[in-house]
Amino acid sequence: MCIVSSKKAEKFNGCIVNSVFQVTPEPPIIAASVNRECLTHNYISESGVFTVSILAEDTPMAFIGRFGFRSGRDIDKLKDLNYKLGKSGAPIILDNTVAFMEAKVTESVNILMHTLFIAKIVACQVLNKDKVPMTYAYYRDVKHGRTPEKAATYLKVNPK
Repeated sequence: MCIVSSKKAEKFNGCIVNSVFQVTPEPPIIAASVNRECLTHNYISESGVFTVSILAEDTPMAFIGRFGFRSGRDIDKLKDLNYKLGKSGAPIILDNTVAFMEAKVTESVNILMHTLFIAKIVACQVLNKDKVPMTYAYYRDVKHGRTPEKAATYLKVNPK
C-alpha cells in the first residue's frame, strides 16, 4: 500500500494506490495506476512527476482513510503531516513510510477509468528498515480495510 503524491504549482495532493510495480531494472522504471477522477491524477498529468511513499503495516487506518477515502478537493491531505519535497518538488510523505521512490513520467496509457503512469525513478530511499511494508493483502485480510470505488482493485458486490 502506497501513497502516490504529486504537485500542481504550489499545491500538493496524494492518494492511496495499491498498483505500483517495477517495469525494468535498468534504467529503473515503475508504473502506477491512478483513477482519472482523482485530483492526484490531474496533478501528475500536469507536472509529469510523482512520489511513492510505501506505507508500514502499523499505519493507522485513519491515516489510510485520509488518503484513500477523502478527496483533496475537500481537504488539505498534507496539513499537519511530516513530509519533504523531493528533487522534483513533489511531496514525499514521511509519516508511516518505510521507503519512497520519486519518479518522472515518461509515458502514460489510458485504461478504462485509470491511467497507467510509466516513470523513471530519479530518487529512492529506505527511511525505516525496522518497519514492514504493507501489502494490499495485509490491509484487506489483517486490518480489514475497505476498498474505495475508484481503486483499481474495487469489486462491486451484488446483493442477493
